Amino acid sequence: MGKIIAVANQKGGVGKSTTVVNISAYFGSRGYKVLCVDSDPQGNTTTAFGIRKKSLSATTYDVITGKIRIQDAIVETEFENVSILPATEDLAGAEIELVNNEDRVNRLKMQLLGCKSDFDYIFIDCPPALGTITINCLVACDSIIIPMLAEFFALEGLSQLMNTIKIVKNNYNPSLEIEGILFTMFDGRLNVANDVVDEVEKYFPGSVFETKIPRNVRISEAPSHGKPVMYYDRTSKGAASYELLCHEMLGEKAETPKKKRRGIFSRNK
Repeated sequence: MGKIIAVANQKGGVGKSTTVVNISAYFGSRGYKVLCVDSDPQGNTTTAFGIRKKSLSATTYDVITGKIRIQDAIVETEFENVSILPATEDLAGAEIELVNNEDRVNRLKMQLLGCKSDFDYIFIDCPPALGTITINCLVACDSIIIPMLAEFFALEGLSQLMNTIKIVKNNYNPSLEIEGILFTMFDGRLNVANDVVDEVEKYFPGSVFETKIPRNVRISEAPSHGKPVMYYDRTSKGAASYELLCHEMLGEKAETPKKKRRGIFSRNK
């Protein structure tokens, strides 16, 4: 059975879609079968894989509202071992359509159960909000990656998200774990950036990825070419940083030393 990892943060512009696209591409290149679930009405993950939205006959909207089976909406990308459940702006309407449904928070989970065994990893790109769609993603996943900026106001957003995660864990998904907190667009030369990292590591010890994703022109350029950064410029710092992150997720040795990470909700062993 595949592992389902949601990439979530209610704040926009923190690199959720970028992270989903690039870790999916790397895992796929390693031979893992990967499904990306684009659950953001902006559809950035869909665009970043070079999918033409006007050509789509079915999307996440149709799946989450129960109009079709997820298997009938999945599209293969041109990148090795990577498929996607694409999204368009129609998905925004699902929030309203599901509001009166008793099982509204389980829609995505039930659909993913139908294809989970077909993939090694399923990565979900969550919308920048804490609404019904995001709750669906948190209920459906096994663990969460939280991308965040090393900025002061990001700490407040992290606190709000952690509260939501605890509510979901207590009420809907007791096995939910934190895969890791990931700093993106990181500039280690800034004192405030290092202070924020220290603060997060203080309150969530063992749950911050050692790998930090730097600000990088190639990472920013790659989506406009419909490619993950490793296919756009394999030699760039951006591609190297996401490769290091994937090594860390797989528990493999990389070029930088790593502390042992433990999920926030894991039991002590």
